Amino acid sequence: MDDPFTFGRIAAANAVSDVYAMGARPVTAMNLVFFPACSLSENVLGEILAGGQRVLIEAGVCLVGGHTVEDDELKYGLAVTGLVDPQNIIRNSTAKPGDVLILTKPLGTGIISTAIKGEVAPAAVIDEAVTWMTTLNKAAAELMKECRATAATDVTGFGLIGHACEMARGAGVTIALDLHAVPLMQGVQELIADGMVPAGCYRNRDHYSPFVNAPNIDQDALLPLFDPQTSGGLLISFSSEDAHMFLGQAAQRNIFALQIGSVSPLSSHLIKVA
Repeated sequence: MDDPFTFGRIAAANAVSDVYAMGARPVTAMNLVFFPACSLSENVLGEILAGGQRVLIEAGVCLVGGHTVEDDELKYGLAVTGLVDPQNIIRNSTAKPGDVLILTKPLGTGIISTAIKGEVAPAAVIDEAVTWMTTLNKAAAELMKECRATAATDVTGFGLIGHACEMARGAGVTIALDLHAVPLMQGVQELIADGMVPAGCYRNRDHYSPFVNAPNIDQDALLPLFDPQTSGGLLISFSSEDAHMFLGQAAQRNIFALQIGSVSPLSSHLIKVA
């Protein structure tokens, strides 16, 4: 993002997501900034921090300080602390056979970011990606606790398949994904056709492909599932009954949520895509 305020908002939403993914409530945060003062003005730094603060206020998180270091390259993130009842932690390793899988944001931020760098991303595509990257997982996380989620993770750098692999391996199960049910941001397929695929997407594919059974599916069609996400949604497993409750409540509360797969006993591969 060239806009520093938006840059800060995205970084903050991404940072608090890990706390939401475990069913916890983020409480405090510390800014971590590496800033090239020789090439960027202090106004840029101020806008980045203001963008981060805007999201922290939305999340109800108190900024308690931070560290700023002069560096050749701009970096900004936050160290976040949250609270949760130890008996009610939602882990990424406790999905059960028979569970239903739900995703709370569409995929595509890595591919769209690559297109932005290549200056070929349409304005509407950029706007949608920014909207999703600055949307907190707060509402979805609160609802998943109400609906008794059995397991959850946020979808970030390892892509949907990478984080699904972590869930499957931890629980000793196989996760089945319905390719056509997985939501994508607008323009993603067209950008893939134009070659706008980040190196991280290919690295994810190279690493996780041995764990994936996807017969008769075109490799390019699978690329969005390997795409590294920034501030991605939650991947949540529920019993069938609780999944129905979650989807119904999500629709009433205007929370994006789609069923994209299911959990079955462990078979030959951790992930099946059909």
